[in-house]
Amino acid sequence: MEQPRFSSSALAEIPRPDYADVIVVPVPANSEASKVTDPELWARTMFSAQGMPRWVVALIGIKRAPRNVFDQIKVHGEEALIIADDAHLNFRCGVAFDAEHLLLRTTTVVAFHNWRGRLYFLPVQVLHPLVVRAMMVRTVRQLSRF
Repeated sequence: MEQPRFSSSALAEIPRPDYADVIVVPVPANSEASKVTDPELWARTMFSAQGMPRWVVALIGIKRAPRNVFDQIKVHGEEALIIADDAHLNFRCGVAFDAEHLLLRTTTVVAFHNWRGRLYFLPVQVLHPLVVRAMMVRTVRQLSRF
C-alpha cells in the first residue's frame, strides 16, 4: 500500500505562513462518510453553521462569522480550498479526503497583515487545533448519516 502524501493548495497560496497546522482524522471504513469523495461537500459540511462546536462560543465568547465568510471555495483534485481574507489577515483552509487511506485532512495557513491580525489570532491559535478537530469529527458523524 502506498503511504499517504502531503500537499495542499493552502500552502501553494500562502507558501510562507505566519501560522500553519495540519490535522488528520481517520474516517471509519464501514461508515457512509467513507463513501463521500466530494471535497466541497466535506468543506461545506465542516464549515456549516452546525459545524462550529457550541462550547467554543460559550467558553470564550467568539462570535460566529457571517454566514458567507467561508463561501469562497475552490476545488483542486481531492481538496477544497476555503479562502477568507480581511484587513488584518489572510486565511486559507484546505479540506481533503483521502479515499484510499480513509483520512480527512485539514490544512490551515494564516498570513498576518499587521499587529491587529497577530493580536486577534493569539487566543485563536491556542484553541484552533481543538476546534478544528471537533469540527472534523462532527463532520464525519454528519456525513455518516446520509
